[in-house]
Amino acid sequence: MVPGRKLEKLVDELRGCTLCPRMQRPAVSGGAVWSRVITVGQAPGSKEPVLGRPFAWTAGKTLFRWFHEALGIGEAEFRNRVYMAAVCRCFPGKTAAGGDRVPDAEEVSVCSRWLQREVELLEPELVIPIGKLAIGQFLEPDKLTELIGRSFRVEYAKRHFDLVPLPHPSGASPWHRMEPGRTLLKKALSLIAQHPVWSRS
Repeated sequence: MVPGRKLEKLVDELRGCTLCPRMQRPAVSGGAVWSRVITVGQAPGSKEPVLGRPFAWTAGKTLFRWFHEALGIGEAEFRNRVYMAAVCRCFPGKTAAGGDRVPDAEEVSVCSRWLQREVELLEPELVIPIGKLAIGQFLEPDKLTELIGRSFRVEYAKRHFDLVPLPHPSGASPWHRMEPGRTLLKKALSLIAQHPVWSRS
């Protein structure tokens, strides 16, 4: 089977996943975009399953503004050039207090099969994890000030690639809007923009 068809088959399987009973389906995918760049979000919010794509709401507006300022490309072009993955692909639901539920360790473990297969198939040169949960799939937990603004060479799913973490663009978090977060975010985006993968993607 040709690689592009394998990716389409994988995305079809992902969208039909029913493995986690507490998760609210359908699973969300950015589509079968053949790319050497992968973004890894945390989990969809309530709007993403309805709109059918990752980062489709408020946090996405901020994220795509960051990428537009750094890379000079708009949201549509970014979605067409970059494979968009996540730690968990279904909306976890709400907590009793009304906030989005954080996926539990078992859900993260079960859903990791998709990311592993995506990395194995795409063999990325650059992976961009967005938010602490996503960063933690590749690096030991640490303060954001020790992780954002740096590039790491990592191994995951028997593949080696560069990793440039970003903070989550949530409006609920002030980290990326105040120092040192603003400066470190700018440095991280610069590292992403300077990566040679863009000339080959």
